[in-house]
Amino acid sequence: MRFLLFLLLGVAAPVLAQAPKLELPKLEVSVNRVELDALHMYEVDATGTVAAPLPKVWRILTGYERMAEFVPDMESCKVLSRNGNEVIVEQFGVARFLFMTKSIHLIVRATEQPMSSIDISLISGDMKHYESHWELIPVPETGGTRVVYSGKLIPNFYVPGILGAKMIRGDIERMMNAVLARLDRREDAK
Repeated sequence: MRFLLFLLLGVAAPVLAQAPKLELPKLEVSVNRVELDALHMYEVDATGTVAAPLPKVWRILTGYERMAEFVPDMESCKVLSRNGNEVIVEQFGVARFLFMTKSIHLIVRATEQPMSSIDISLISGDMKHYESHWELIPVPETGGTRVVYSGKLIPNFYVPGILGAKMIRGDIERMMNAVLARLDRREDAK
């Protein structure tokens, strides 16, 4: 058995050494829990840089109806209406807390500033408060794009006080890593 293991390692090691290393985009995330009128608000900031050029990033982030294909725990995302730079979007998803799951339904307003930013605000749904801001910054040195996300949210369901910020941080990290990985996918050349 050891011989097979050494043989496999002997054959695989040179191949693995030559394989290009896949690096996930560097991601910085912070989550702060703030008291607001006896409610727990979570302020979220996340930043990552991708090699993808700004037009590609913009196209993917404003392709709302395809978000469920790559955003973890989002089951569907549908454009209800579009009027100029204002888009009304309906989202269904799931929040997972340890062994519990909670279905989430939101209707949000996305206000687009082409090739620059997207502001999202809650119209109705399973949050007491939800707003977020996506900012896209070209990186001329690399031709890539810096993606900056910030948000403020107050869930309309119980989030454990001590673990809340940690759980939300984990969700934001998963979401941002998935978004950044999708933005950098090579088969979308533009």
